[in-house]
Amino acid sequence: MADQPELTLRPIGRVVQGPSCPPEEGWEGREARVEIDPAWAGALEGIEEFSHVWILWWLDRSGSLPEDLRVHPERREELPRVGILATRSPVRPNPLAMTVVALVGREGRWLRVRGLDACEGTPVLDVKPYLRRGDLVPEATVPAWLEQLWSAHDRERSTGGENPGEQEGGAL
Repeated sequence: MADQPELTLRPIGRVVQGPSCPPEEGWEGREARVEIDPAWAGALEGIEEFSHVWILWWLDRSGSLPEDLRVHPERREELPRVGILATRSPVRPNPLAMTVVALVGREGRWLRVRGLDACEGTPVLDVKPYLRRGDLVPEATVPAWLEQLWSAHDRERSTGGENPGEQEGGAL
């Protein structure tokens, strides 16, 4: 792939109120604020008519790629080793992330959202409306280890137990 063109990405905004890094327990239900650069403010026109949007953001605090590109999800030894591309680990070949969030409101070039796991100060690369028809995949399947991980999360939340995945770099 040596003859591929060079890519240039420029942030269109920044998370100005969001979770600490790494995001603390309960970030899914908390509000965050995204500031869009003035040059892009007009591009938000009509976004408030959507209940949910995708926020595409730069993993500006992720580490370098490990030599072994396989990991235990959330560093949980009881889960199988899988390739980093089969996880939501922040350590990626290209540090890009995306999160679908509830759009709570828009005030000019400011978006209030709920469920953003990008940390305060994180560069935002794009905002896209969530589309029920194109983004929802009812027949989507996941591997058994992910069902096991979600069950562990549910148990930990109900008992207040510690989640090993909250360690730095321990994302799914």
